[in-house]
Amino acid sequence: MLRFTKDHEWVSLDGTLATVGITDHAQTALGDVVFVDLPEAGREVEANEAVAVVESVKAASDVYAPLAGRITESNAALSDEPALVNSDPAGAGWFFRMELADAAAFDDLLDQDAYTAYVESL
Repeated sequence: MLRFTKDHEWVSLDGTLATVGITDHAQTALGDVVFVDLPEAGREVEANEAVAVVESVKAASDVYAPLAGRITESNAALSDEPALVNSDPAGAGWFFRMELADAAAFDDLLDQDAYTAYVESL
């Protein structure tokens, strides 16, 4: 099951381990991604804290932690192939994984229908 933020991150939850990336809408708006700066494993983060940066030919944008927790892993493949964010944003282009401080907070994020409605309102 996926959830979304108004900052255009997607979150997939497996137990208390969340995988986070940016949405197709976000990567389309950015254009060709040329560099991704990812957080280090072990970093404790708060919800809505800027934890990564994605740079494209158009702009640089922050990527936020959707929920509080501890970063457990970053997607090393993005260092060598940042274009994965464009070609597979909800798959191989994921940014980081984190152990959530409160897995129940996942349910407070936007579901697919709510996110779609939000994007259409922009």
